[in-house]
Amino acid sequence: MANTYLGYHFTVEPKELGSEILVAELGEKPFESFTESDFGVVAYIQKQLWTEDVLEDIQILSSPEFTISYTIEEIEQVNWNEEWEKNFEPIDVDGKCHVRAPFHPKTNAEFDIVIEPKMSFGTGHHETTHMMIQHLLETDVRGLKTLDMGCGTAILAILAEMKGAQPIDAIDIDNWCYLNSIENAERNNCRHITVYEGDATILEGKKYDLIIANINRNILLNDMEAYVKCLNKEGILLLSGFYEEDIPFIDASCKEQGLTYVKKFKRNNWVSLKYINS
Repeated sequence: MANTYLGYHFTVEPKELGSEILVAELGEKPFESFTESDFGVVAYIQKQLWTEDVLEDIQILSSPEFTISYTIEEIEQVNWNEEWEKNFEPIDVDGKCHVRAPFHPKTNAEFDIVIEPKMSFGTGHHETTHMMIQHLLETDVRGLKTLDMGCGTAILAILAEMKGAQPIDAIDIDNWCYLNSIENAERNNCRHITVYEGDATILEGKKYDLIIANINRNILLNDMEAYVKCLNKEGILLLSGFYEEDIPFIDASCKEQGLTYVKKFKRNNWVSLKYINS
């Protein structure tokens, strides 16, 4: 029985944002691993920990903003390493930054980031992470006190340190992300990253030269004032986690806080924006 798992195959629309929220909610239940699929996400739970009401409090399942369905299969044995390796391919950003797993060979990329793919979200494959890496690659961050808000697996914090930013705070509300960010910072020999578990309420009294926030539109809009309050004069704010049609809302909020728009990246209708606290 101990080796028997139930695999919940969720079909999620819209896939990216919905899957991330779903994984965060399922993470509060006994589900112990997740892999991305073509249509959404697969969540695994030990059969002995399963109960009929295991999905009862998962709010996104009843949200009118998402369409989610699922099927269940019983699996006698799950080889997690095989699942991770099957779902994780190395990422190359502009030939300068390589994000890979420990089982991938090292390349000659200027910035080589090694992430343990305990689940496929936050590994750099998502368009928003790719664009935020692009922003960091072209920005001189040496000596900048930095915040990676909603850090996920801490890829962006790690890259910022590799480029000379310090000290760096990495914050995520999800316990799995908090623990995995600590592990990944250590794996990449980072010495200037401090990881916190929490939300924007813990930013009170802090100041930064660079803030990286790759979350989603609603959280960004809700927390924009808190971010800008922490941002030093001439500080840089990098935002992503939303679609092109969300730009007017994000831009209006940023301008209301006195920020100046600088640049946009777009990738498959996802966007990433750069602002300066001028």
